[in-house]
Parts: sequence; structure tokens; C-alpha cells
Amino acid sequence: MTALEQQGRLAKAASRRLASAKTAEKNQALEGIAQILTQRQAEWLSANAEDVAAAKAAGMGEAMLDRLTLTPARVAGIVEGVRQVAALPDPIGRVTKMETRPNGLIIGKRMVPLGVIAIIFEARPNVTVDAAALCLKSGNVCMLRGGREAIRSNRCVTELMRCALREAGLSEDCISLVQDTGHETARELMHLDGYVDVLIPRGGAGLIRSVAKEASVPVIRTGEGVCHVYIDDEADLDMGASILCNAKCSRPSVCNAAECVLLHEKVAAPFLEKAVPLLDAYHVELRCDDASLAILGQRGIPAAESDWDAEYDDYILAVRVVQDMEEAVAFINDHGTGHSESIVTKNYFKAQHFLDAVDAAAVYVNASTRFTDGGEFGLGAEIGISTQKMHARGPMGLEELTSCKYVIYGEGQIR
Repeated sequence: MTALEQQGRLAKAASRRLASAKTAEKNQALEGIAQILTQRQAEWLSANAEDVAAAKAAGMGEAMLDRLTLTPARVAGIVEGVRQVAALPDPIGRVTKMETRPNGLIIGKRMVPLGVIAIIFEARPNVTVDAAALCLKSGNVCMLRGGREAIRSNRCVTELMRCALREAGLSEDCISLVQDTGHETARELMHLDGYVDVLIPRGGAGLIRSVAKEASVPVIRTGEGVCHVYIDDEADLDMGASILCNAKCSRPSVCNAAECVLLHEKVAAPFLEKAVPLLDAYHVELRCDDASLAILGQRGIPAAESDWDAEYDDYILAVRVVQDMEEAVAFINDHGTGHSESIVTKNYFKAQHFLDAVDAAAVYVNASTRFTDGGEFGLGAEIGISTQKMHARGPMGLEELTSCKYVIYGEGQIR
């Protein structure tokens, strides 16, 4: 038995016990996690500083370094997220349907945990805690496999959370970290049938597609984020410029950041006049089609065909001029990843058509795509943004980490 198989065996055993844990027990453990992360945050920050220093030495880009870096303020936000999860209603055991059949059988549908959830993610130390908290509250055991860039941070915080589990009287194996960050171990995790019930990749498009193609265990695809902002000819251009700048620049390395702006040809020039100064403050590179390049001149560079499908995770924005909203919608449906899309318009009927016609997990009217987030949606946190349509779509909170079982009450009925 390999080390990973042994870890999976322990996780499966822990999942059978956790499935019947009371809400109070899970909340006590979550509060313990919040407290230990606060009291011993210096250890986590120190480990993270080592990861950041190593990443800088290896030449990691600015945007990705931002994803990797922890600060006291970010730790406080993570801790608050844990407490928000603890405060949410426990979905486990909830009966969503109950009816009496003509033969007298009472048939109910009850929410239950998925079991053991494996998560493969990249250099995001906050994901380690968000995923663990959501899994714990929903009665699931998690096996976490982060990227090598954050291994020191992840080892430290996982051990802190396991300490909190022990003190709360739950098995420390409810949360575990895959210690080896090599590709072979990741592939082994993708085939850990019999131990892993669901595998969730969280990261860039390359990671997600690789996992979905390779894995033999069930996979929920999350996080592929080629998101668009469409500026309609009836848009408030100042509002649109503000929305675009926020969607692109507030945190360009996350999956809900905008990667492409589509401009109605009637407002392309005046809109860019307003938006470019805001983007200049962040030194955003603009990769343009012929029409937008004619407006921007040397401020833009010609886009390649690959730019229309690119998830940059950086201060880079694709710019394209379209004839009308129908062309914008068709382009989004062809090139988007089903994550988050936004229209800026003052026309109610156009807004409704955009909501109906665009195929994505989250569709916005006059707002930034950056709101696609479990915390912003009132879920406390999220384990990922599902871009598929089966079982879960959009930010995955507690309810999305459950399955169901039918419970049937009888009085001797036979068939």
C-alpha cells in the first residue's frame, strides 16, 4: 500500500465517523480552527514568507505572487470566513422532500455528505482553509493537494487545523494534506478509486482540463475563467469603465477576473477614452482586434487568435469591437468558459436578453464579474466555482457538497 493509499484509507474511515457528527461538534471544531489560526498566525505567515521568497527567486510573476502571499489582514479574512461557515445552517440531515404514497409508504429525501473530497489546487494558501472548513461543516473529509509553490504554507496550516480537530474530539484525518507535490502523486490521487468520492481541481484551465481528462474518480470542474464584459451602445460609459477596471485589475490572477472586453462599435472610441486612463494606472497590456487597434494606435498591440480564448491571470486584456449585442452573445458563448459574464447597459430589455442568452454560471447586469465568490453570494466561502451543469454550478458552498439518500418508512408493506 502506497503512502497515498494509506492516507486515503484513513480519510475514508474518518468520513464514516464524520458523517454522523452533530452540528455542534462540527461548529466547535470550526471555532477551534478559527482560534488556532488567530493565535498561531505568526507560524503560518513565517512559512508563507519562505514560500514567497522561493517563488520570487524562481521568477514568479507579480499577479501570481499576490495569490500566494498571506498578510495579517488576509489571515483575518480567512478566519472570518471560517466563522461564517460555522454560522451557516447545517445541510446534513435536512429532508428536502417527504410524501406518502398510495400504498402507505412514507418516502423522504435526505441530504448526506459526499464522503471523501480530494482537492487539487495551485498556489492559493487560503484555499486550504476555505476547502477544509466547507468540507468539515458539510460532513465531508478532505484530502488537499496544493501546488509546490505553497507547500510550506499548506503544511503549516494543515497541521494547525489537525490540532484543532483533535482538541474538538474529531479525527485529525478529517483534514489531510498530500505531502508530495509531484505529478506522479497527483496522478495517483486522480485514480484513488475506493477512497475518493469526488475530485475537485481548482486552478488554471490547464490544470482543470488535465484532471478532467486523466481522472477515473468523479470530477467537478471549477475555475476556468475566461470572463467577458460587454459594453452596450446604451451603456453608462463611466460606469462601464469603472466596472471593467475593477473586473480586470482588482485581482487579475483570480478566476472571476475579466479577460476580454467587447465594445459595441457605436461607443468603442468614447468608451476607450474613459477606460484606458483607469487601466493605465495598472499598466494593463491591451491586445486588440483591428477595429480597436485603429482607435488605440500604439497604446494597443495586435491580438493573436489565441488571445480570444486566453485566461491571462495577469494585467492583460483582450479588446474586441462588435456590431451589436447578438454578436457579443455569440462570441461569449463560443469563447467563454461558462464562468462569469457581464453586460453594461441602461436598456432593460437588452439586459434581460443577455441574461437569457448567455450560457454561464453567473451572468451580471451593470456589475463586475469579481462578485462571483462564495462569500459575496452569502455562502460563507466556496470550494470552487463550478463551470459545469451537472450537480453543481457557480460558487460551490455547503449544499453543493452534499448528495442525497431516500429514507422510506413502512408498516409491513411488501411488493
